[in-house]
Amino acid sequence: MVGNLTVYGDVLDGRFRDRLKLDHQTGSLTITDIRMEHTGLYELETKSVMKRFFLNIFDEISMKDGDSVTLNSDLTEMKDDDVIQWRFGNENTLLAEINKQTDSMTVYEDVLDGRFRNRLKLNNQTGSLTITNTTTEHAGAYALDINNERKMFLLAVYDEISVKEGDSLTINSGRTEITTGEMFFWLYMNEIALIARTKQWDDNITVYDDVLDGRFRDRLKLDDQTGSLTIRNITTQHAGRYVLLKERGLFKALSVSVYGK
Repeated sequence: MVGNLTVYGDVLDGRFRDRLKLDHQTGSLTITDIRMEHTGLYELETKSVMKRFFLNIFDEISMKDGDSVTLNSDLTEMKDDDVIQWRFGNENTLLAEINKQTDSMTVYEDVLDGRFRNRLKLNNQTGSLTITNTTTEHAGAYALDINNERKMFLLAVYDEISVKEGDSLTINSGRTEITTGEMFFWLYMNEIALIARTKQWDDNITVYDDVLDGRFRDRLKLDDQTGSLTIRNITTQHAGRYVLLKERGLFKALSVSVYGK
Protein backbone atom coordinates (compact mmCIF):
# COMPACT_ATOMS: atom_id res chain seq x y z
CA MET A 1 0.00 0.00 0.00
CA VAL A 2 1.34 3.43 -1.06
CA GLY A 3 -0.76 6.31 0.28
CA ASN A 4 -4.33 5.37 -0.60
CA LEU A 5 -3.36 2.55 -2.95
CA THR A 6 -4.55 -1.02 -2.47
CA VAL A 7 -4.22 -4.12 -4.64
CA TYR A 8 -6.73 -6.91 -4.00
CA GLY A 9 -4.72 -9.86 -5.27
CA ASP A 10 -6.63 -12.53 -3.33
CA VAL A 11 -10.06 -12.03 -4.92
CA LEU A 12 -11.57 -14.59 -7.34
CA ASP A 13 -9.90 -17.60 -5.73
CA GLY A 14 -6.52 -15.84 -5.80
CA ARG A 15 -6.08 -15.89 -9.59
CA PHE A 16 -4.43 -12.42 -9.40
CA ARG A 17 -2.26 -13.18 -6.35
CA ASP A 18 1.26 -11.68 -6.72
CA ARG A 19 0.43 -10.62 -10.29
CA LEU A 20 -0.91 -7.07 -9.90
CA LYS A 21 1.16 -3.87 -9.95
CA LEU A 22 -0.57 -0.48 -9.71
CA ASP A 23 1.34 2.64 -10.71
CA HIS A 24 0.62 5.20 -7.96
CA GLN A 25 1.42 8.11 -10.31
CA THR A 26 -0.51 7.16 -13.46
CA GLY A 27 -3.00 4.61 -12.12
CA SER A 28 -1.96 2.12 -14.81
CA LEU A 29 -2.40 -1.54 -13.90
CA THR A 30 0.09 -4.25 -14.84
CA ILE A 31 -0.78 -7.95 -14.75
CA THR A 32 2.29 -10.19 -14.72
CA ASP A 33 2.55 -13.88 -15.68
CA ILE A 34 -0.80 -13.67 -17.44
CA ARG A 35 -2.90 -16.77 -18.10
CA MET A 36 -6.18 -17.76 -19.75
CA GLU A 37 -8.06 -17.31 -16.46
CA HIS A 38 -7.31 -13.56 -16.63
CA THR A 39 -9.27 -13.15 -19.88
CA GLY A 40 -12.27 -10.84 -19.62
CA LEU A 41 -13.60 -7.32 -19.18
CA TYR A 42 -11.66 -4.76 -17.12
CA GLU A 43 -12.98 -1.34 -16.12
CA LEU A 44 -11.16 1.81 -15.01
CA GLU A 45 -13.15 4.39 -13.08
CA THR A 46 -12.01 7.85 -12.00
CA LYS A 47 -13.94 10.99 -11.10
CA SER A 48 -13.95 12.11 -14.73
CA VAL A 49 -13.18 9.03 -16.83
CA MET A 50 -14.54 5.54 -17.28
CA LYS A 51 -12.72 3.14 -19.59
CA ARG A 52 -13.37 -0.46 -20.51
CA PHE A 53 -10.83 -2.99 -21.78
CA PHE A 54 -11.51 -6.51 -22.99
CA LEU A 55 -8.47 -8.71 -22.57
CA ASN A 56 -8.08 -11.65 -24.94
CA ILE A 57 -5.18 -14.03 -24.32
CA PHE A 58 -3.82 -15.97 -27.28
CA ASP A 59 -1.54 -18.96 -27.61
CA GLU A 60 0.76 -17.83 -30.44
CA ILE A 61 1.79 -20.54 -32.90
CA SER A 62 4.50 -19.77 -35.46
CA MET A 63 5.06 -21.76 -38.61
CA LYS A 64 6.22 -21.64 -42.22
CA ASP A 65 4.17 -21.70 -45.39
CA GLY A 66 3.29 -25.30 -46.28
CA ASP A 67 3.61 -26.74 -42.77
CA SER A 68 0.90 -28.52 -40.82
CA VAL A 69 -0.24 -27.39 -37.39
CA THR A 70 -2.39 -28.94 -34.67
CA LEU A 71 -4.41 -26.66 -32.40
CA ASN A 72 -4.69 -28.65 -29.19
CA SER A 73 -7.85 -28.68 -27.11
CA ASP A 74 -5.82 -29.85 -24.07
CA LEU A 75 -8.35 -32.63 -23.54
CA THR A 76 -7.16 -36.23 -23.30
CA GLU A 77 -10.64 -37.54 -24.01
CA MET A 78 -13.98 -35.86 -24.54
CA LYS A 79 -16.84 -36.56 -22.13
CA ASP A 80 -20.29 -37.76 -23.14
CA ASP A 81 -21.87 -34.32 -22.78
CA ASP A 82 -19.05 -32.22 -24.31
CA VAL A 83 -19.70 -29.78 -27.14
CA ILE A 84 -16.69 -28.39 -29.03
CA GLN A 85 -16.66 -25.73 -31.76
CA TRP A 86 -13.69 -24.31 -33.69
CA ARG A 87 -14.08 -20.81 -35.18
CA PHE A 88 -11.86 -18.61 -37.33
CA GLY A 89 -11.32 -14.90 -37.94
CA ASN A 90 -13.15 -11.68 -37.22
CA GLU A 91 -16.53 -13.12 -38.14
CA ASN A 92 -16.13 -16.22 -35.94
CA THR A 93 -16.72 -18.49 -38.93
CA LEU A 94 -17.54 -22.03 -37.77
CA LEU A 95 -14.92 -24.49 -39.07
CA ALA A 96 -15.62 -27.69 -37.15
CA GLU A 97 -17.69 -29.05 -34.28
CA ILE A 98 -18.21 -32.15 -32.18
CA ASN A 99 -21.37 -32.76 -30.18
CA LYS A 100 -21.03 -35.81 -27.97
CA GLN A 101 -24.64 -35.49 -26.87
CA THR A 102 -25.86 -36.18 -30.41
CA ASP A 103 -22.77 -38.23 -31.38
CA SER A 104 -22.06 -35.92 -34.34
CA MET A 105 -18.84 -34.52 -35.83
CA THR A 106 -18.81 -32.01 -38.72
CA VAL A 107 -16.04 -30.19 -40.61
CA TYR A 108 -17.13 -27.11 -42.61
CA GLU A 109 -14.21 -26.94 -45.02
CA ASP A 110 -16.04 -25.12 -47.84
CA VAL A 111 -16.56 -21.90 -45.88
CA LEU A 112 -14.59 -18.74 -46.71
CA ASP A 113 -14.32 -19.51 -50.44
CA GLY A 114 -12.95 -22.98 -49.72
CA ARG A 115 -9.61 -21.90 -48.30
CA PHE A 116 -9.73 -24.80 -45.81
CA ARG A 117 -10.89 -27.43 -48.32
CA ASN A 118 -9.07 -30.78 -47.83
CA ARG A 119 -6.97 -29.22 -45.06
CA LEU A 120 -8.93 -29.82 -41.84
CA LYS A 121 -8.69 -32.89 -39.62
CA LEU A 122 -10.70 -33.09 -36.40
CA ASN A 123 -9.73 -35.58 -33.69
CA ASN A 124 -12.95 -37.18 -32.42
CA GLN A 125 -11.29 -38.27 -29.17
CA THR A 126 -9.70 -35.01 -28.03
CA GLY A 127 -11.37 -32.38 -30.22
CA SER A 128 -8.00 -31.05 -31.43
CA LEU A 129 -7.94 -29.51 -34.92
CA THR A 130 -5.17 -30.05 -37.48
CA ILE A 131 -4.67 -27.76 -40.48
CA THR A 132 -2.46 -29.22 -43.23
CA ASN A 133 -0.50 -27.41 -45.94
CA THR A 134 -1.05 -23.99 -44.40
CA THR A 135 -0.67 -20.77 -46.35
CA THR A 136 -0.76 -17.13 -45.30
CA GLU A 137 -4.54 -17.04 -45.87
CA HIS A 138 -4.91 -19.44 -42.94
CA ALA A 139 -3.14 -17.06 -40.56
CA GLY A 140 -5.25 -15.34 -37.95
CA ALA A 141 -7.24 -15.82 -34.78
CA TYR A 142 -8.83 -19.18 -33.96
CA ALA A 143 -11.29 -19.72 -31.13
CA LEU A 144 -12.05 -23.00 -29.40
CA ASP A 145 -15.35 -23.13 -27.52
CA ILE A 146 -15.68 -26.02 -25.07
CA ASN A 147 -19.00 -26.09 -23.25
CA ASN A 148 -19.26 -22.27 -23.51
CA GLU A 149 -15.66 -21.66 -22.34
CA ARG A 150 -13.31 -20.08 -24.89
CA LYS A 151 -9.62 -20.54 -25.66
CA MET A 152 -7.86 -18.37 -28.27
CA PHE A 153 -5.01 -19.13 -30.68
CA LEU A 154 -3.09 -16.76 -32.96
CA LEU A 155 -1.69 -18.66 -35.92
CA ALA A 156 1.14 -16.80 -37.64
CA VAL A 157 2.32 -18.21 -40.97
CA TYR A 158 5.63 -16.44 -41.48
CA ASP A 159 7.22 -15.41 -44.74
CA GLU A 160 11.03 -15.48 -44.40
CA ILE A 161 13.44 -12.76 -45.51
CA SER A 162 17.17 -12.11 -45.06
CA VAL A 163 18.68 -8.62 -45.00
CA LYS A 164 22.25 -7.33 -44.70
CA GLU A 165 23.27 -5.50 -41.56
CA GLY A 166 23.15 -1.72 -42.07
CA ASP A 167 20.52 -1.86 -44.83
CA SER A 168 16.95 -0.67 -44.62
CA LEU A 169 14.04 -3.08 -44.67
CA THR A 170 10.47 -2.23 -45.63
CA ILE A 171 7.83 -4.72 -44.52
CA ASN A 172 4.90 -4.18 -46.83
CA SER A 173 1.41 -4.29 -45.40
CA GLY A 174 0.05 -5.56 -48.70
CA ARG A 175 -2.24 -2.54 -48.99
CA THR A 176 -2.10 0.38 -51.39
CA GLU A 177 -4.29 2.42 -49.06
CA ILE A 178 -5.71 2.00 -45.56
CA THR A 179 -9.47 2.40 -45.50
CA THR A 180 -11.18 4.85 -43.18
CA GLY A 181 -11.71 3.44 -39.71
CA GLU A 182 -8.95 0.83 -39.79
CA MET A 183 -6.28 0.50 -37.12
CA PHE A 184 -2.95 -1.19 -37.82
CA PHE A 185 -0.57 -2.46 -35.15
CA TRP A 186 3.02 -3.62 -35.75
CA LEU A 187 4.38 -6.02 -33.11
CA TYR A 188 7.88 -7.37 -32.54
CA MET A 189 6.92 -10.86 -31.46
CA ASN A 190 10.24 -12.07 -30.03
CA GLU A 191 9.49 -10.01 -26.93
CA ILE A 192 5.84 -9.10 -27.63
CA ALA A 193 6.36 -5.34 -28.01
CA LEU A 194 4.17 -2.81 -29.83
CA ILE A 195 6.50 -0.80 -32.09
CA ALA A 196 4.12 1.17 -34.32
CA ARG A 197 0.46 1.82 -34.97
CA THR A 198 -1.80 3.85 -37.21
CA LYS A 199 -5.38 5.09 -36.76
CA GLN A 200 -6.55 6.23 -40.17
CA TRP A 201 -9.66 8.18 -39.13
CA ASP A 202 -7.75 10.81 -37.15
CA ASP A 203 -4.38 10.67 -38.98
CA ASN A 204 -2.79 9.47 -35.74
CA ILE A 205 0.48 7.67 -36.42
CA THR A 206 2.67 6.57 -33.54
CA VAL A 207 6.08 4.91 -33.56
CA TYR A 208 7.23 3.38 -30.26
CA ASP A 209 10.96 3.36 -30.94
CA ASP A 210 12.03 3.64 -27.30
CA VAL A 211 10.71 0.22 -26.31
CA LEU A 212 13.05 -2.70 -25.63
CA ASP A 213 15.85 -0.49 -24.29
CA GLY A 214 15.70 1.76 -27.34
CA ARG A 215 16.94 -0.76 -29.89
CA PHE A 216 14.55 0.72 -32.52
CA ARG A 217 15.28 4.36 -31.67
CA ASP A 218 15.42 6.60 -34.79
CA ARG A 219 15.08 3.53 -37.01
CA LEU A 220 11.33 3.14 -37.56
CA LYS A 221 9.19 4.82 -40.19
CA LEU A 222 5.50 4.06 -40.67
CA ASP A 223 3.79 4.87 -43.97
CA ASP A 224 0.55 6.65 -43.14
CA GLN A 225 -1.05 5.71 -46.47
CA THR A 226 -0.29 1.99 -46.68
CA GLY A 227 0.65 1.00 -43.12
CA SER A 228 3.98 -0.43 -44.32
CA LEU A 229 6.84 -0.34 -41.82
CA THR A 230 10.46 0.55 -42.59
CA ILE A 231 13.38 -0.35 -40.30
CA ARG A 232 16.50 1.70 -41.12
CA ASN A 233 20.11 0.77 -40.41
CA ILE A 234 19.08 -2.70 -39.30
CA THR A 235 21.29 -4.78 -36.99
CA THR A 236 21.23 -8.33 -35.66
CA GLN A 237 19.30 -6.97 -32.66
CA HIS A 238 16.36 -6.41 -34.98
CA ALA A 239 16.23 -9.97 -36.29
CA GLY A 240 13.12 -11.90 -35.36
CA ARG A 241 9.40 -12.16 -35.96
CA TYR A 242 7.18 -9.22 -36.93
CA VAL A 243 3.41 -9.26 -37.09
CA LEU A 244 0.97 -6.73 -38.52
CA LEU A 245 -2.39 -6.86 -36.77
CA LYS A 246 -5.62 -5.29 -37.79
CA GLU A 247 -8.07 -4.54 -35.01
CA ARG A 248 -9.33 -8.11 -34.66
CA GLY A 249 -6.91 -10.46 -36.33
CA LEU A 250 -3.60 -11.27 -37.92
CA PHE A 251 -2.88 -9.60 -41.23
CA LYS A 252 0.77 -10.28 -42.07
CA ALA A 253 3.71 -12.08 -40.47
CA LEU A 254 7.40 -11.96 -41.40
CA SER A 255 10.48 -13.67 -40.00
CA VAL A 256 13.58 -11.47 -40.51
CA SER A 257 17.16 -12.74 -40.36
CA VAL A 258 20.09 -10.27 -40.46
CA TYR A 259 23.51 -11.29 -41.77
CA GLY A 260 26.82 -9.47 -41.37
CA LYS A 261 28.24 -6.98 -43.82
